[in-house]
Amino acid sequence: MIVTATAIPDVLLIEPEVFGDERGYFFESFNARSFARATGLEPSFVQDNHSRSARNVLRGLHYQLPPKAQGKLVLVVQGMVFDVAVDLRQHSPTFGRWVGHELSGENKRQLWIPPGFAHGFLVLSQSAEFLYKTTDYYSPEHERSLLWNDPDIAVDWPLDGPPILARKDAGAPPLAAADRFP
Repeated sequence: MIVTATAIPDVLLIEPEVFGDERGYFFESFNARSFARATGLEPSFVQDNHSRSARNVLRGLHYQLPPKAQGKLVLVVQGMVFDVAVDLRQHSPTFGRWVGHELSGENKRQLWIPPGFAHGFLVLSQSAEFLYKTTDYYSPEHERSLLWNDPDIAVDWPLDGPPILARKDAGAPPLAAADRFP
C-alpha cells in the first residue's frame, strides 16, 4: 500500500496494492497489520457503514464530538465521489482548512480521516456506493453538521448543478457557530 499525507498531514490518502488479471482483481481493503506498518496508526474500528447515493447528492459535512469522536477510513466501491475532510481541531495549525480527493471504485483509493474532522462527499457519477469504517459508534447526541458551503471554509465542490442535500445539512451552522474540538 502507498500512503501519502495530504495538504493536512493527519489526513492520509491510501492506495492499496491491487492484483488483477483477465478474471478481475483482488485487493485487501483493510489489514490492521499493514495499515499500522504503513501509517504508524492502530485505530480500533467498531462499525462499518455502507451508503448508496445518486449523482449530485452531497452528504456532510458530518462529525461527532468527544467523547464519541470518530476516525473514518472511507472507500468507494462503485462510482465516484469527491471526498472532503475539514479540520475542526481549534488548536491545529490547519484549523478551518479542508482537503478533497476523488475516490472511486476504479482507483480504489481510501482516505483516513482522524477524529477532529468534519467529513462529507459529493457524488460525481450516476450513483456511488460508499463504505466507511469508524472508530466509535454512531451517537445521535454527539453528531453535528457543518455548513457544506460555508464561505469561510470555501470547499471547492465540483458541482454539476445544485447539490441534493438532507435537511440537516442544508441548515447546518457555519464554522463560526459550529461546535469544535478542543
